[in-house]
Amino acid sequence: MNEGFSIAFELLAVGMITVFTILALIVVFGNLLTTLVNKYIPETVVAKKVVQATTRGVIDPRKMAAIVSAVDIVTEGKAKVTSITKAE
Repeated sequence: MNEGFSIAFELLAVGMITVFTILALIVVFGNLLTTLVNKYIPETVVAKKVVQATTRGVIDPRKMAAIVSAVDIVTEGKAKVTSITKAE
């Protein structure tokens, strides 16, 4: 019985050391890759598109009807649209 526990603890130790080593390598190489990419590959600048509405806060009635009917269909009449705002 003693020999069985000895082998079990040996396997446990080898397995835990292997997992710890692999995870440490993943962290080290991940950080190295991140550093190299940030250093040698410049970040692309995306120009923001500016949209100006002619009447601020007014939604086209056809779009409003489409949104209301879509919510009604999806929720099977259990939800109600109370307000619509544009997320920026």
